[in-house]
Amino acid sequence: MIFIDSNIPMYLVGSGARHRAESQHMLESAIANGDRLVTNAEVLQEILHRYAAIRRLDAIQPAFDALLGVVDEVFPVTDVDVGRAKTILLGSAGERSARDAVHLATMERHRIPRLMTFHAGFDGYPGVTRISPGA
Repeated sequence: MIFIDSNIPMYLVGSGARHRAESQHMLESAIANGDRLVTNAEVLQEILHRYAAIRRLDAIQPAFDALLGVVDEVFPVTDVDVGRAKTILLGSAGERSARDAVHLATMERHRIPRLMTFHAGFDGYPGVTRISPGA
Protein backbone atom coordinates (compact mmCIF):
# COMPACT_ATOMS: atom_id res chain seq x y z
CA MET A 1 0.00 0.00 0.00
CA ILE A 2 1.27 3.49 -0.90
CA PHE A 3 0.06 6.81 0.53
CA ILE A 4 -0.13 9.61 -2.06
CA ASP A 5 0.84 13.11 -0.87
CA SER A 6 -0.70 16.31 -2.25
CA ASN A 7 2.31 17.31 -4.33
CA ILE A 8 1.81 14.36 -6.70
CA PRO A 9 -1.60 15.42 -8.11
CA MET A 10 -0.63 19.10 -7.99
CA TYR A 11 2.46 18.43 -10.11
CA LEU A 12 0.31 16.42 -12.54
CA VAL A 13 -1.81 19.50 -13.26
CA GLY A 14 0.83 22.18 -12.64
CA SER A 15 3.16 23.93 -15.02
CA GLY A 16 6.44 22.18 -14.13
CA ALA A 17 7.00 19.63 -16.89
CA ARG A 18 9.84 17.81 -15.06
CA HIS A 19 7.86 17.02 -11.91
CA ARG A 20 4.75 16.29 -13.97
CA ALA A 21 6.56 13.56 -15.90
CA GLU A 22 8.15 12.17 -12.72
CA SER A 23 4.79 12.10 -10.92
CA GLN A 24 3.12 10.38 -13.83
CA HIS A 25 5.92 7.81 -14.08
CA MET A 26 5.79 7.01 -10.35
CA LEU A 27 2.02 6.57 -10.45
CA GLU A 28 2.15 4.44 -13.60
CA SER A 29 4.84 2.22 -12.03
CA ALA A 30 2.83 1.76 -8.83
CA ILE A 31 -0.32 0.92 -10.79
CA ALA A 32 1.60 -1.51 -13.04
CA ASN A 33 2.98 -3.19 -9.90
CA GLY A 34 -0.55 -3.62 -8.57
CA ASP A 35 0.07 -1.41 -5.54
CA ARG A 36 -2.95 -0.20 -3.61
CA LEU A 37 -2.89 3.61 -3.64
CA VAL A 38 -4.48 5.57 -0.80
CA THR A 39 -4.59 9.07 0.64
CA ASN A 40 -6.46 10.96 3.35
CA ALA A 41 -8.92 13.83 3.46
CA GLU A 42 -6.15 16.19 4.58
CA VAL A 43 -4.49 15.82 1.16
CA LEU A 44 -7.69 17.04 -0.48
CA GLN A 45 -7.78 19.96 1.95
CA GLU A 46 -4.16 20.78 1.08
CA ILE A 47 -5.09 20.99 -2.60
CA LEU A 48 -7.96 23.36 -1.74
CA HIS A 49 -5.73 25.46 0.52
CA ARG A 50 -2.86 25.80 -1.95
CA TYR A 51 -4.89 26.65 -5.02
CA ALA A 52 -7.11 29.08 -3.10
CA ALA A 53 -4.00 30.80 -1.68
CA ILE A 54 -2.52 31.34 -5.14
CA ARG A 55 -5.90 32.18 -6.69
CA ARG A 56 -5.88 29.18 -9.02
CA LEU A 57 -9.40 27.91 -8.36
CA ASP A 58 -9.46 26.51 -11.91
CA ALA A 59 -6.82 23.95 -10.88
CA ILE A 60 -8.78 22.48 -7.96
CA GLN A 61 -11.02 20.17 -9.97
CA PRO A 62 -8.23 18.82 -12.21
CA ALA A 63 -6.08 18.09 -9.13
CA PHE A 64 -8.99 16.36 -7.39
CA ASP A 65 -9.68 14.37 -10.57
CA ALA A 66 -6.02 13.36 -10.87
CA LEU A 67 -5.88 12.16 -7.27
CA LEU A 68 -9.29 10.54 -7.01
CA GLY A 69 -8.76 8.88 -10.38
CA VAL A 70 -5.84 6.80 -9.07
CA VAL A 71 -6.46 6.19 -5.36
CA ASP A 72 -8.36 3.17 -4.15
CA GLU A 73 -9.43 4.85 -0.91
CA VAL A 74 -9.48 8.21 0.85
CA PHE A 75 -9.14 7.75 4.60
CA PRO A 76 -10.86 10.18 6.96
CA VAL A 77 -8.73 12.12 9.42
CA THR A 78 -10.00 11.26 12.88
CA ASP A 79 -9.47 12.65 16.35
CA VAL A 80 -7.19 9.66 16.96
CA ASP A 81 -5.05 10.71 13.98
CA VAL A 82 -4.87 14.30 15.20
CA GLY A 83 -3.91 13.17 18.71
CA ARG A 84 -1.15 10.99 17.31
CA ALA A 85 -0.05 13.84 15.01
CA LYS A 86 0.34 16.02 18.11
CA THR A 87 2.59 13.38 19.67
CA ILE A 88 4.63 13.12 16.46
CA LEU A 89 5.04 16.91 16.34
CA LEU A 90 6.03 17.21 19.98
CA GLY A 91 8.63 14.49 19.50
CA SER A 92 10.08 15.81 16.26
CA ALA A 93 11.78 19.01 17.48
CA GLY A 94 10.31 21.00 14.61
CA GLU A 95 11.47 18.57 11.91
CA ARG A 96 7.97 18.06 10.52
CA SER A 97 4.97 20.20 9.67
CA ALA A 98 1.55 19.64 11.22
CA ARG A 99 0.26 18.36 7.88
CA ASP A 100 3.13 15.89 7.59
CA ALA A 101 2.39 14.68 11.12
CA VAL A 102 -1.28 14.12 10.22
CA HIS A 103 -0.24 12.07 7.20
CA LEU A 104 2.18 10.02 9.28
CA ALA A 105 -0.48 9.39 11.91
CA THR A 106 -2.93 8.22 9.25
CA MET A 107 -0.24 6.00 7.76
CA GLU A 108 0.54 4.47 11.16
CA ARG A 109 -3.12 3.78 11.94
CA HIS A 110 -3.63 2.02 8.61
CA ARG A 111 -0.18 0.38 8.59
CA ILE A 112 0.90 2.06 5.35
CA PRO A 113 4.67 1.66 4.91
CA ARG A 114 5.28 3.67 1.75
CA LEU A 115 4.67 7.28 0.81
CA MET A 116 4.79 8.81 -2.68
CA THR A 117 6.00 12.40 -2.37
CA PHE A 118 8.74 14.79 -3.41
CA HIS A 119 8.85 16.19 0.13
CA ALA A 120 12.01 15.07 1.96
CA GLY A 121 10.52 16.05 5.33
CA PHE A 122 9.27 12.49 5.67
CA ASP A 123 12.74 10.98 5.36
CA GLY A 124 14.01 9.24 8.44
CA TYR A 125 10.62 8.63 10.01
CA PRO A 126 10.59 5.09 11.42
CA GLY A 127 8.70 2.55 9.33
CA VAL A 128 8.12 4.88 6.37
CA THR A 129 9.83 4.61 2.99
CA ARG A 130 9.51 7.59 0.67
CA ILE A 131 8.96 6.88 -3.01
CA SER A 132 10.38 9.72 -5.10
CA PRO A 133 12.65 10.01 -8.15
CA GLY A 134 15.47 11.26 -5.92
CA ALA A 135 14.83 8.96 -2.94
